[in-house]
This record gives sequence, C-alpha cells and structure tokens, in this order.
Amino acid sequence: MPTPDNPSAAMADADPNAAALRRHIAHFDLDAFFVSVEILKNSRLKGKPLLVGGSGDRGVVATCSYEARKFGIHSAMPIKLARRLCPEAIIIRGDMESYSRYSRLVTEIMQENVPLFEKASIDEFYIDLSGMDKFFGCSLFAKELKTRVIKESGLPVSYGLASNKLISKVATNEVKPDGQLEIAFGREKNFLAPLPISRLPGIGKETACKLIRRGVETIRTLSDIPIEMLGTMLGKNGIDLWRKANGLDESPIVPYREQKSISTEQTFETDTTNLGFLHSQLVRMTESIGFDLRRQEKLTGCITVKLRYSNFDTVVKQKTIDYTNADHLLLTTAQELFDKLYDRRILIRLLGIRFTRLVPGNYQIKLYEDTQEMIRLYQSIDSIKHRYGEKALLRAVGVKRGQ
Repeated sequence: MPTPDNPSAAMADADPNAAALRRHIAHFDLDAFFVSVEILKNSRLKGKPLLVGGSGDRGVVATCSYEARKFGIHSAMPIKLARRLCPEAIIIRGDMESYSRYSRLVTEIMQENVPLFEKASIDEFYIDLSGMDKFFGCSLFAKELKTRVIKESGLPVSYGLASNKLISKVATNEVKPDGQLEIAFGREKNFLAPLPISRLPGIGKETACKLIRRGVETIRTLSDIPIEMLGTMLGKNGIDLWRKANGLDESPIVPYREQKSISTEQTFETDTTNLGFLHSQLVRMTESIGFDLRRQEKLTGCITVKLRYSNFDTVVKQKTIDYTNADHLLLTTAQELFDKLYDRRILIRLLGIRFTRLVPGNYQIKLYEDTQEMIRLYQSIDSIKHRYGEKALLRAVGVKRGQ
C-alpha cells in the first residue's frame, strides 16, 4: 500500500503479485468538443478559427478551435479580447441540445463496449481496463475503442492509458488533439517530472503563483519538497499536491449512472398563504438544488414547481428552458411558475421544485451571454459554500420568514 512518506512503494515491482494489483485506467477526452460538434453540423467551419461562446462583447469564450488557440485565445477569455487577438474568428453561440445529444451518443458507445466507466463531464470519460491485459490487451482495446468512437460519432478523441486517473488525464492533455499515450507502470513520476506545475490538476492560478514565487516551476521540483513543508505552505491542498506530483492517485472509478432529476420539497408545519414566506422558501430551495447542480457539474433544461393545497389537491407546472445552473436564471423561472400555479388563494401545505433534463456541464461552458464578472461571482459563491457549508451564504430574500 503506498504511503505519503514512501512514494516508491507505489512504483515498486518487486512483489510478484504486484502485477495482479495494478490498475489500467484510460482517460478519453473528446477534442474541442463543442467546436467538433459545430464542424459536424457545418463542414465549412473546419480548419477555421472558431469560437463557441457569447456573441456580445461582455460574453466569454466557452471553447475554441485549435486554429483559434494559435492566436492565444482560450476558454473563459472575454469575447472582446478574443476578437482583438483574432478579428477573423467565427463566433457561434453554443447549442447545448446538440452537445448533449452527441455526448449521449458517445456514452452509449461506452456502455456497449466497456465493463466499467465514469463519465467525468460532458466530453470526458475514465475507463477501468484492469484485468483486461490478461485476455485482450489494454493497449489494443483502447486503440480499438478510439477507432469506434470516431467511426460512430464522427468526433475526434484523444486518450491516455496509465495506472491511475491522474496520470491518464495528464497524458491525454499532453497529446491532444487526436493523440494517444500510454505511461508504463513505474514511469508515472518520470513522466510528470519535466512538466510545468500548471499541468498538474488541482493547481490553480493562485497556487501556481505562490509556488513559482518560491522557485517551484516544474513538477519534479514540487515532488522533491518535503510533504510537511508543502502542508505548512498550502494546508491540506499541499499534501494532496505532493501526492499528485509523485504520481500517486488511488481515486476509484465512479460507475456511470444517469441521474434523471434533482429535486426538493417541504411540507410546512402550518398551512400558509403568506406569500413572503412562500417566496423565501422557493428562493432557498432553488438555491439549494442549484448549488447541487453546479457541485455535480450538471445543467438543467426543465424546471417544475409543485404546490399542494390544504385540501390535498396537488398542482404542478413545468417549463423548458435553455440549459443552465445559474441561480438568477433558475429563480426567475421558478417564481414565474409559482405565480401561475398559485391562483386559488387557499392555504398551501407543500411546496416543491424539481430540475429535469439534466446534462453534464459547468458554469463556464454554459453561460454564452453572461459576463466574466458573473461567472467569477458564482465561482466565489460556490467556493465559500464548499468551504463553509451551503448555508454560509444565502440570498437575504431566502432567509426564513415567519409564516
């Protein structure tokens, strides 16, 4: 069993039974997924600098083609700046309906061919091929799976194959687009060593700046720092980064199960017609499951509000919306549905809200028309909730009022 003070234990091959314990994890990532889907829909876009994102100057780039990246354009960059860097860039507003459809297609290919896989996001998958080396060969299987994905979906894909999720993901990122790379067991640390620290998942801009100021620019240097020192410098995150820098990662493959909905409802202690109270509860409940959406990196395309009156009559109303997980958009629709439902002016016993038509996705890849400031606001809000708990930050209107 590898330990923090003995990373070599994870690499050792002295035990003749060690091979039986090895994992073989492939990370498959659809290259510039949104762009690739747009090119499938319109082949004339192929080879051109293409941006998927907001059309207004205050919007942001969700993703861009490799031709656009040559100009220094990247995800989350303001559209206005991207236009200056590449005036001839073609800008397309994203179509989550299409992206979700192609994502489901690739997911079905995985379900038909892979014994165990995790869908990490709308365009990436972790596949557990452990034990397959005895019967078919992990390398051959991964190659054939890549060929099948390309043939059946038309989408370009890259993959990395290694002993854990971390190394396979880094390997994939090193060979995109349309690449494949296998890191042999025991070579994990050597593979990571020359790479800049920015290539290590979990190192954001702030952490990178702290490390670079201390002369830590490569993963090799990071791995050589005593774990205690990194813990002092960066807290729990420092210990985690030390393990990653040494190629250690025991995180399991989380089997894919399609979630149909996220919902919550509340039966009140006393039936009420207090609209202020009902509104505050609607806000609180919507914020709560909106946070769940973002935490799970999902978007919703349909909102349902349910009311149960004191005589037990139950009414529901739903609305299809553009895919989102942003509270201010979810709240607007939820309030609209509530206002349409509550027309009898009798006591309310229960209030519920449900999000359906869920698809993988996060805030940055969805808000094609929102500003970079709005995205950062939600990132900050969620960061506080992750750290201090969901109730650490609430809208004032969502704070419980008396019935």
